[in-house]
Amino acid sequence: MTQATLRDQAATFGLSTEEFDILVERIGREPNALEAAIVGAMWSEHCGYKNSRPLFKVFPTEGPQVLQGPGENAGVIDIGEGYGVAFKMESHNHPSAVEPVQGAATGVGGILRDIFAMGARPFAVLDSLRFGDPESPRTRFLLNGVVDGISHYGNAIGVPTVGGETIFHPSYQENPLVNVMALGLLRHEDLAKGTMGEVGNQIIYVGSKTGRDGLGGAVFSSADLSAASQADRPAVQVGDPFMEKLLLEATLEAIQAGLVAGVQDMGAAGLVSSTCEMAYRAGLGISMNLNDVPTRETGMVPMELCLSESQERMILVPVPGKEQELYDLLAKWELDVVNIGQVEDHQNYRLIWDGEVVCDLPVDLLNEAPKYTREGVENPDIIAKREMDLSGIQMPNDLGAVLTDLLSHPTIASKKPIFERYDHQVMTNTVVVPGAADAAVMRVRGTSIGVAATSDCNPRFVYLNPYTGAAAAVAEAARNLACVGATPLAITDNLNFGNPHDLGVYYQLQQAVQGIADACRALNTPVTGGNVSLYNQYVEGDQKVAIHPTPTIGMVGVLPDVTKHVGQQVPVGPHSLYLLGELAQTIGASQYLETVHGLEAGQVPALDLELHRKVIDGTLALIREGLAAAAHDASEGGLSVALAEMLLGGTQGASITLDAPLDTRADALLFGETHSSIVVAVPVGQETAAEARLGELDVPFKLLGDVNEQSGERLTVALPQHGLNFSVSIDAMKQAHSGALREILA
Repeated sequence: MTQATLRDQAATFGLSTEEFDILVERIGREPNALEAAIVGAMWSEHCGYKNSRPLFKVFPTEGPQVLQGPGENAGVIDIGEGYGVAFKMESHNHPSAVEPVQGAATGVGGILRDIFAMGARPFAVLDSLRFGDPESPRTRFLLNGVVDGISHYGNAIGVPTVGGETIFHPSYQENPLVNVMALGLLRHEDLAKGTMGEVGNQIIYVGSKTGRDGLGGAVFSSADLSAASQADRPAVQVGDPFMEKLLLEATLEAIQAGLVAGVQDMGAAGLVSSTCEMAYRAGLGISMNLNDVPTRETGMVPMELCLSESQERMILVPVPGKEQELYDLLAKWELDVVNIGQVEDHQNYRLIWDGEVVCDLPVDLLNEAPKYTREGVENPDIIAKREMDLSGIQMPNDLGAVLTDLLSHPTIASKKPIFERYDHQVMTNTVVVPGAADAAVMRVRGTSIGVAATSDCNPRFVYLNPYTGAAAAVAEAARNLACVGATPLAITDNLNFGNPHDLGVYYQLQQAVQGIADACRALNTPVTGGNVSLYNQYVEGDQKVAIHPTPTIGMVGVLPDVTKHVGQQVPVGPHSLYLLGELAQTIGASQYLETVHGLEAGQVPALDLELHRKVIDGTLALIREGLAAAAHDASEGGLSVALAEMLLGGTQGASITLDAPLDTRADALLFGETHSSIVVAVPVGQETAAEARLGELDVPFKLLGDVNEQSGERLTVALPQHGLNFSVSIDAMKQAHSGALREILA
C-alpha cells in the first residue's frame, strides 16, 4: 500500500489525515499499515483521551487517603488497618448498543481485571445504566440484554452486584450507557503496578488465547453510532467468566507471592495498549515476537494479533530470577502462559513476525496522542430552556396522584426486578443489599471496617447546567454515602458525552469537568481515576442525536464501625422525621416538571457546597451516635418521593406538616429538587439530643412530622399556609413503585 493510499485511508485506522501527517512527521518516515493501525488505536479517544485529557489538570488527585491516583489500572484508597480499596469505573456503551448481552458482560469482565491487576480481590460491582423510552421494543431488548449480561458474568465469577442506578430518557434511545464500577480489597503491601520493571525482564502472556472477537474495539468506541454499527458486531468481545476466575486467582497468587514486577490487563486495543502502556510507565522499550502469541483461530495476521480485544488476558512481567516459579504457579491454574518478548533499553515498541520487524515505533509516540482544546459554546436552545419562565405552570389538583405517578416512573420505581437477577450476597460480605439504602455497604472480614459505594448522576441537571449538574452528581454521591453512615473518601468518574467536535458538546464537557473538580475539593473527595466515553450519539439521516451529558460519579466511603449503619426504611416503632438542609424552592429541572408537565426546563437549583458539607457531617454524627435510625436523601421526585420511599418497606404511616411561606409554590416544596436535603428518622425520645447535636454542628434542620401507628397505613402531608393536604395509602404507593420495571423486563 503506497503512502498516498495509506493517507487516503487514514480514517479506517481511526486517524484523521492531519493525524496521519503528524505521525509521519514524528517518526520521520512512512508508517506501514500495521503501524498506522496501532497508532490509530492508541490515539483513539478511548485510549488516548486526546479531547479530554487537557481538561483534567483541574482535578484534585491527592490526599492522605489516596494510595494510588490516576495513571494506573485503578485508583486505590486507604481504609485503615493496613487495607486499601481499589476501585474504577469503565463504560461499554457502544458494544452494548449493538450486542447488549456480551457488551455488558465483557464490561464487567474488563473492569474486574483492572481491579485484580492492582493486587486487589474484587468484592463488589455496581452498574449505572441509561436507556431510552421504556415503552420502546428496542429499550426493552437492550435492558433485558444488558441485565442478563451483567448477571451472567458477575454471578458466574462470584462477585456480587451490590448497587447502581437505572435511568430512562429519550436521549439514550439508540445509544444506551452501560457504566460498570468495581471495588477490590488489598493489603497495602500487595499493591501492584502496571510497569515493566527493568531491562531484560520477560514479558509473559497469560490467559485466554487470542481470537478475532473485539477486533478494532477501541476505534469502534471512539466514533458515532450509526445504522451501519450492527456491522461492527465483531468489535464486541465475547466473555468467559470461568476463565476469568482462573486468571483472577492466578494473578493474585502471583502478586502475593512476590513473583511479578508488573501486571496489566489487556483491555481496549488489546495486546498493544497493555504492553506499550507498561513500557511507557517504565520509560523503556520492548521487543515482542507475535508468532508466540497463543491463538484460537488459524491464519491470524499481525494486525489481528495486536488489536484483538479478546477477553480474559493479562500481561505479567516476572521479577528477575523468579521466572520459573511464576511459570510453575500459573501452570497449576491451567492457563496459557507464554514468554512473548522482553524489556529493552531502546525505548521503542518493536514487533517481530516471521523473523522480520513489522512495527518499530517510539513508545512515547504511542502513549502521547495529539491533544485538542477548543473554546466551547453553549447551545442556544439549551439556554432558552434553562431561562424558560415556569411561573405559569398550573399545579395539579390531585397531589396524591402526582406522587403515585412519580413513584411509577421507571427512573424512580423500584429496581428490584433488576437486582433480583443479580447475586448480591455471594462472598457473604454484603451488609446492605441493593434497594435497602442510598448506598451499598460491605464488611471487611476480620475488622470492624465497612466500605460503602454508590454511583450517581442526574443527566437532566447536567443538560440544563453542566457545571452545577456535574458538581451536583458529586454532591449526591457524598449524600448517599452519608445516609448509610459512611465518610466519603474519593471518586472515580465515567464521563459520557457526545461528539467533542461539536462545540456545544465540548462546552458541556469543559463545564462538567470543572464542576466535578470544584465539588471534589470542597468535599475532600479526590479523583483517583476514571474513564471517558465520547461520541455517544447516533447518526440518523443527516441528524445527530447526542445523549444528555452524563458524568457518572462513583464514590467510595468508609464506616469505621460497620455495625453503625442505617438504611432508608424507617424501623418499626415511633420516630420523628427531620429534614436536614434545605427545602426545595423551585420546580425547575425536576422529574416532576418532566413527568407531569412534559417539560425539561428551568434553572437547576444552586448548590451550596458549604451547606452540603454541614448536612453530611450532621447526618454522620446522628447515625454514629445512635440518634438516627434511618436516612434518605431527597433527589428525583423531591421530598414527597423520599418520604414515601422511607415507608414502602413497612406498614407504618407518617403524618407530615410543611410550614413554608406562600411565596414558595406548594408543588416545589413537595416535588421540587434540591441538592442538600436528607431526611432522618430519630427514635421518639431522642429528639432533644439530636437537635442539640445538629445545633452544635450548625446544621439547619426542620421537624417534618411523625411515623407511628396512629398515622395509619398512609402518608399524609399538610401545607397549612397553602391550605392544601393530601393522603396516599402505603399500599397504593407500593403498587405504583413496584410494578413499572417488572412489566418492562417481562
